[in-house]
Amino acid sequence: MKTVVSSDRAPQAIGPYSQAIKANGFLFVSGQIPLDPITGQIVYGGIENQTHQVLANLRAILERENLTFTNVVKTSVFLKDMDDFALMNNVYSQYFTEEPPARACVQVAKLPRDVSVEIELIAVYP
Repeated sequence: MKTVVSSDRAPQAIGPYSQAIKANGFLFVSGQIPLDPITGQIVYGGIENQTHQVLANLRAILERENLTFTNVVKTSVFLKDMDDFALMNNVYSQYFTEEPPARACVQVAKLPRDVSVEIELIAVYP
């Protein structure tokens, strides 16, 4: 059994996918890019600003289910340029301060709307 989860405080899905799916005690959150949920525009200003926006979007979806970053068990980070890893990681570490989740981080050829970072996650319900 699965349930679609959606937050109006995060960018709406722009294709045949859901923001998140709740199933078997887990929340599977689709990859988020640095879109401002109000304007629908990309947040520019470098990898740090983009990473903050991505994590804000993820937080909004988690909060819709009364979860926080402490409930996250796995993330996948997709970077346009692995040279941005240290800057992204610095921002990321501000959100995952205790018992950080398992993580994969890879450089990809291209991301939607040519952004610099996309992050997806899996969280567990208490």
